[in-house]
Amino acid sequence: MKIGGLQKTTLIDYPGKVACTVFLIGCNFRCPWCYSPELVLPEKIKNQPRISEKEFFEFLESRQGLLDGCVLCGGEPTIHKNLPDFIKKIKKLGYSVKLDTNGSNPALLKKLIDKKLIDYVAMDIKQTQNSKFKSQKYDKATGVKTDLNKIKKSVEILKNSNIDFEFRTTVALGINTKEDIIEIAKWIGGPKVKYYLQNFLPQKTLDAKFEKIKPYSFEYLKEIQREVAPFFKICQLR
Repeated sequence: MKIGGLQKTTLIDYPGKVACTVFLIGCNFRCPWCYSPELVLPEKIKNQPRISEKEFFEFLESRQGLLDGCVLCGGEPTIHKNLPDFIKKIKKLGYSVKLDTNGSNPALLKKLIDKKLIDYVAMDIKQTQNSKFKSQKYDKATGVKTDLNKIKKSVEILKNSNIDFEFRTTVALGINTKEDIIEIAKWIGGPKVKYYLQNFLPQKTLDAKFEKIKPYSFEYLKEIQREVAPFFKICQLR
């Protein structure tokens, strides 16, 4: 497994768990506001320090009894064919596993759920799937031609599963609007769905132009949150 980073302790990335976060290298999207270009862009990946699997698993062994869980993020973890075997090794050490994903690989997502290899999923919803715009809005948000049917399939897999999950959207000026978030809520909403809105922060981004974009105000995001909250079990700002 190509590991590009390790946060040894997090109290916020895995709800209810003291966890570590492992950052896997590589992604099939090119979201312009992405905060981790060093895990996404080939020209930056080649300069990114690596952590060996041996080093990573030695760390997990040393934290048994101290950490509850492990968060797998990226990049996009599901682009790696050896992800199930990697997770099996983590589970063997007694850790709960949370997967952060963009939802582009529903077949692998279902496999991981069916084999009980993951315990929690956080799926990013980049944009509306409104058929009026076909996939154009989603393509703008991901920076690539997106198979929207796969995104929809992943949404349905999670909503029809017994696994604990959440959806989340990074709200960025020039990418999505209040009207888009309302359309997203109508699409993914449900009585057991948790949805989190995350404000875009202008820091290092895949597209340098986004480092100069002003975030939406907290008041505006709160207004959106109040409007879409009725569609969900939980709807909060992060």
